[in-house]
Amino acid sequence: QVQLVESGGGLVQAGGSLRLSCAASGRTFSTYALGWFRQVPGKQRECVAAISRSGGKTYYADSVKGRFTISRDNAKNTVYLQMNSLKLWDTAAYYCAATRGGTDSYYHTSLDYGNWGQGTQVTVSS
Repeated sequence: QVQLVESGGGLVQAGGSLRLSCAASGRTFSTYALGWFRQVPGKQRECVAAISRSGGKTYYADSVKGRFTISRDNAKNTVYLQMNSLKLWDTAAYYCAATRGGTDSYYHTSLDYGNWGQGTQVTVSS
């Protein structure tokens, strides 16, 4: 098991940027594939970005391609989500998630993940 704690959410104007961080406990961080998900009330949680254990493979939802960047620092046990050109519909609770997986790949469905953070709210205003 790994404990995950997100930070960096907040209120930002449309067009602005935020960087989310997710710090993990434990000494096996590099063995986990990681993902960032978001959820708005009444809708399913969706994966916006994911990254493999090595960091060499990444996934982005079409809605964020070219605007969001996922990265990880295994030495700091942290995964990041850089969000640029934020839009009103990016408003959501953002969660990081971790999974051991079976290969050095990314995973982009919530069922793949067994470890979740508590979430951080991102609100984009006009």
